[in-house]
Amino acid sequence: MHGTMESAAKLDALRERANSLPLEQYDPGDPELFKTDTFWPYFDRLRREDPVHYCKDSMFGPYWSVTRYNDIVEIETNHSVFSSASALGGITIRDIDPDLRRESFISMDPPRHAAQRKTVAPMFTPTHLDNLALNIRKRSAECLDNLPRGEVFDWVDRVSIELTTQMLAVLFDFPWEDRRKLTRWSDIATTIPGPDGLVATEDERQAELTECAGYFARLWKERIAQPPKSDLLSMMAHGAATRDMDAKNFLGNLVLLIVGGNDTTRNTMSGSLLALSQHPEQYRKLRENPALLDSFVPEVIRWQTPLAHMRRTALTDFEFRGKEIKKGDKVVMWYVSGNRDEEAIEKPYDFIIDRARPRTHLSFGFGIHRCVGLRLAELQLKIIWEEILRRFDHIDVVGEPKRVYSSFVKGLEELPVKIAA
Repeated sequence: MHGTMESAAKLDALRERANSLPLEQYDPGDPELFKTDTFWPYFDRLRREDPVHYCKDSMFGPYWSVTRYNDIVEIETNHSVFSSASALGGITIRDIDPDLRRESFISMDPPRHAAQRKTVAPMFTPTHLDNLALNIRKRSAECLDNLPRGEVFDWVDRVSIELTTQMLAVLFDFPWEDRRKLTRWSDIATTIPGPDGLVATEDERQAELTECAGYFARLWKERIAQPPKSDLLSMMAHGAATRDMDAKNFLGNLVLLIVGGNDTTRNTMSGSLLALSQHPEQYRKLRENPALLDSFVPEVIRWQTPLAHMRRTALTDFEFRGKEIKKGDKVVMWYVSGNRDEEAIEKPYDFIIDRARPRTHLSFGFGIHRCVGLRLAELQLKIIWEEILRRFDHIDVVGEPKRVYSSFVKGLEELPVKIAA
């Protein structure tokens, strides 16, 4: 029911634990809950009993959790009180050392946000997406045709990472042979340093991000010297609002576009196969009627919720739903909870590929910060599944997924699958 393959007894035990713990001890941002996929009952209870919840002590410091769909929308659209600015902490629950903060258009407030966002928006116009669709289809077909038959392989690595990284390389006109660097930098940008992270220390993380900045700086110099082209880097190099970015803003926007183009699509691509394997009647429905892809795609984006939250910082003292939020407080909008809110979404724990209103979800955010590449993400998912349905009667998930240690990126690191010989 909750998108795991665990027994009902284990789920009952989880629910009992979540319900017996005093609310003041709740820390829903604990990455361990996401790695083990055990956070669901905590958010269920918060929506019911304490939808604007204060955690006074966590590995990320104190923070507020906003867990209901409509409350998230209200916070998301109130820019005069709730700021995205990187100087105040940015968009994730984790605080970055002030000296290391890098501005991007998602971590800017109006009016500066709009000018930088507009620079890259032409990449995602209908005409441009039509051109990209041909490329996506060709690469999807090649990827699927090269998959092994009759043996277990990792879907995340062979399909989800490969296709999203290829797409990113196309969007940036990035050297093809180095494209897996983009995957690495995306993962490094969001990892929590430590024993469960990709790097042990923050210094190691910063060193790899500096390497990313240096690589792109070389490409930037090439694009500046060339006439404007239709790749993201050229758009920024020649755009009035972005051509004079300082080094931190440059890297901030690069990381935003890399993570946005990589993590979200990749994790929904993996999550889509997992969701269908857990709901065989929906898989059968899709095979019998591929036209349902139009509603399947947004439903699986809701179901997966590839980024679990976004964060804001209060610019002033503010009373919200009877709670006193203080100036400087961290406010976390839990998309993953809003997407399971019974008051906004009918039967939110059911995976329904022909849902009547599948686009009622928060996975892309809401308002001015809504994901600029959402149509491209939907297009990639639709095309890959069109090509899968043409080739394979069934793809079997044959083991437990390995999940990311993060309460920001809600993703899968590994998904063992098998296609019949």
